[in-house]
Amino acid sequence: MKKEEFGGPAAGKEGQTGAEEVSSSFVLRSPFIYYLGLGTNLGDKEQNLRTAVREIEERVGQVTALSAFYVTEPWGFSSDNGFLNAACGVKTSLSPFEVLALTQEIERTMGRTCKSEGGVYHDRIIDIDLLLCLDASGSQVCVDTPQLKLPHPLMHLRDFVMKPLLEIMPGAAGLIRPNAE
Repeated sequence: MKKEEFGGPAAGKEGQTGAEEVSSSFVLRSPFIYYLGLGTNLGDKEQNLRTAVREIEERVGQVTALSAFYVTEPWGFSSDNGFLNAACGVKTSLSPFEVLALTQEIERTMGRTCKSEGGVYHDRIIDIDLLLCLDASGSQVCVDTPQLKLPHPLMHLRDFVMKPLLEIMPGAAGLIRPNAE
C-alpha cells in the first residue's frame, strides 16, 4: 500500500498549523476511512463508549466498524480505575485536522477536562485517538505535525489499542510507521 505524506505545509511558518492548506488537498481525495481508538476509565464506562460512538456518527461520519469492548489496565500511569477500550472505523470526507477538532470537541462535551501531555496521563471519562487514515484508494495518509501524527506513533506499543484495532482491521499491523518510537 502506498503512503501519502502530509507534513503540514506551514511547518516553517510561525503561528500557523498548516491545516487550511493541507485540508484543501484532502477534499479532492475523499472519502477517507479513519480508525479511532476509544478509551474510558471513569463513570459508566460502557455508556461512555456508546455515547462517544453515537457522537462520532453524528458529528464526524458513518461508523463502519466497531470492535468489542476490552477491559484493560491503565497504561503509563497508576489508577484504581481500570479502562474499557474499543476501536471504530469511520467513513467521512473530513480532513484529518477536522476529524481531530471534532473528536476533541466530543471529548470536551462528554466532560473531559484535560488532555494528556508530555507522557503524563490521567483518569478520563473519554479518550478518542486518531490511529490510522486511509484515502479512497486505500492508501495510507500520513500526517506529521505538532498537533497530529498519523499513523499514531505509539499505537504499536499499546495492546489496548492494537487488539480492538486488529479486530476491525486485520491489516493494521502492516501500516504502522516504521520509525515510530
